[in-house]
Amino acid sequence: MKRPTLIACMTAGLLAGCATSSPPEAVSTTEAPQATASQALASLFRDSDEATLRRNPLQATARGDLRYADRLGDFFSDAYYDSEREAARADLAILASIDRNALSADERVAYDVFKWQRGMDLRGLEGEVFAATKVRPIDHFNGFHTFFADLSSGEGIAPYKTVKDYENGLGRTHDFVRLADSAIGRMEQGLAAGVVQPKLVMTNVVEQLDAMLAEGVEGSSFYRPVANFPAEVPEADRPRLRAAYARSISTEIRPAVTRLRDFIRDRYLPKARPSVGLQDMKSGPTLYRHLVALSTTTDMTPDQIHRIGLAEVARIHKEMEAVKAQVGFPGTLQQFFEHIRTDPKFKPASREALQQGYVAIGKRLDATLPTMFSTIPKTTLDIRPVPALTEKGAARGSYQGGTVDGSRPGVFYFNAYDLPSRTTPGMETLYLHEGAPGHHFQISLAQENEALPSFMRFGGNTAYVEGWGLYAETLGRELGVYTDPYQYFGYLDSQLFRAIRLVVDTGIHSKGWTRDRTIQYILDNSSRGRSNATAETERYIAIPGQALAYKIGQLKISELRARAEKALGPRFDIREFHAQVLMTGALPLAVLEKKIDDWIAAKK
Repeated sequence: MKRPTLIACMTAGLLAGCATSSPPEAVSTTEAPQATASQALASLFRDSDEATLRRNPLQATARGDLRYADRLGDFFSDAYYDSEREAARADLAILASIDRNALSADERVAYDVFKWQRGMDLRGLEGEVFAATKVRPIDHFNGFHTFFADLSSGEGIAPYKTVKDYENGLGRTHDFVRLADSAIGRMEQGLAAGVVQPKLVMTNVVEQLDAMLAEGVEGSSFYRPVANFPAEVPEADRPRLRAAYARSISTEIRPAVTRLRDFIRDRYLPKARPSVGLQDMKSGPTLYRHLVALSTTTDMTPDQIHRIGLAEVARIHKEMEAVKAQVGFPGTLQQFFEHIRTDPKFKPASREALQQGYVAIGKRLDATLPTMFSTIPKTTLDIRPVPALTEKGAARGSYQGGTVDGSRPGVFYFNAYDLPSRTTPGMETLYLHEGAPGHHFQISLAQENEALPSFMRFGGNTAYVEGWGLYAETLGRELGVYTDPYQYFGYLDSQLFRAIRLVVDTGIHSKGWTRDRTIQYILDNSSRGRSNATAETERYIAIPGQALAYKIGQLKISELRARAEKALGPRFDIREFHAQVLMTGALPLAVLEKKIDDWIAAKK
């Protein structure tokens, strides 16, 4: 999963497209010869983006823009929601006044992306969807509480290199306290309206808050930056900063976390839903249809997606049977799954061994990636374990983007929680997805492309971003990996798991599937261990619809490649195709399809 998405989703209150833009200053759009239309569009994008960063400071910090780094934002307040709603309407009104036909081909792509994005933002801020979302401000997967702990640890997106950086960290604490109290207020509204989170989700949140409090002051993530100062911080400033951080943790952060924990444990949990699906929540079916459209960028129904998932599961099982025969395993496919889950030869020896295994995979791929990609990112890639505070409920892997100036690398996070339940088949495919050429390539190449407007360099949609990550897994044999049949089986298992997500996410939220039924379906149909199956199930419960994006996006990109190969024959160039897909940022799938069709027509 792409970790920067957390920032955009949080600052949009989990309402909109996870890549918001904002109200522009007045832009002149008089008459429309081409230059005027182009200039008006560029002004709209520039002004909207700048206003977005002012209202959503975390998005600026994620880019390495530290003008607002002393703030988190106020993204649970009515004023914030009003400003976001007004911004979306203003952006769309100005966009409509610009003559799309007077724009260049690349500008028309940007126009269409912006129109889709701002339209989805506005849909998320109105009606039943908004009412059902704003009163559920926290969950165990994208919660602002765990994000703030990561942000403040010295290992997240916020730098801790100078005295100013440390002062910014203290400033963000005040916003965290306000957010914690605002979240309690929103949940009170949810209790009154009968719109509440599942008990399972909020039990997990309480466990996370308990863990934060159990760390104490000097053992907490928030204290870590002053326990290890960089050389740039003068010795004379260190005692003052240590004292200030200890005081902030003791008198601000811990009391706020305690209030939040006590409210959820004592007031909210007794009234939380025993069911796990949105279909059982007031306005839940309407919200789920919106989330499906948001995550997939399509108008597909949950039933359509469920059927696609079942068909993909059956298709991939047949490929797995072939691998099972290749390695000479005599039992059933389900027994082969259990063999991979339990045989000691498939267990990582240690966290360190797991990390070095991923490093070795990366070195092998570095030699072959230029055969399929004409542009390699300048941003470096680090490999790290998921932070201990969030590893229990986290996915197998995730990616956090770096900064264009090189001050922060991209990071591939691998999950080593409950190491005995982890298996080594699938390591190659996980690296391809989260690292290169997956999220690291897609996100870094967009950020490094200064010709793109900022909302396309730094924004995105989940279907494209995660679809690209899953498509990157399909390139393994062409890139010289998957030579071990068990690693190829791991690739098939990864593809299978994304197909399973189509079945179980729609099953949970539109067909009444329970947590236990979902876990069992995963165990019966894949080689995943119980810990991973449980964490994934609870993820789908916490963030409905998001998991649909992977397979829907990958199927579209693979379909477009096959279409181009058939249409162009010997003129098809895989490096050129990948450049067409990657070099204009994350596009809604319909916009991407139109772009590739236009490219095919031009090549012919």
